Amino acid sequence: MLIANPEYREIWDAVYEHFSFKPSVHEFPGKVDPSPSMTWHLDVVDDDRLEAIVERGLRAAVRPGELLRFLDWQHVGFEFDPSRVGRAEYPDWPGVAYPDGDYYLNVTPDLRLGTFGHPWEDTLCVFGADLLAVVRDDLTALLGPPIRAS
Repeated sequence: MLIANPEYREIWDAVYEHFSFKPSVHEFPGKVDPSPSMTWHLDVVDDDRLEAIVERGLRAAVRPGELLRFLDWQHVGFEFDPSRVGRAEYPDWPGVAYPDGDYYLNVTPDLRLGTFGHPWEDTLCVFGADLLAVVRDDLTALLGPPIRAS
């Protein structure tokens, strides 16, 4: 479901605060990586494989009935139940992890776990112990060793 405008502003305010987010095309990473987290460089990547790993990890790591938010900086955001993706109400995952020209986030409402794609640094930060436990090995096999970890 689309996130309404006043609520969307509040969500982004929380993101700015939680990550000390300072968008920039020149200064990287422009945010503070939460702990625990790992950040991989996306120089050469199989987008479909990356998306499959991230989606599988998010489905496994969220709590039953918990919603996810897909946030696209300066654009529309979505809130959805990952366990219902593929059904009539959510035929497709409403966003991606690979940052194709903008900051993309897939996060829980409390920001305890998720992904933060940085388009100009060309990185993907994965955070939250539960999510990292599911995706760390597969992402490292696909992307190589992380460039940052906290």
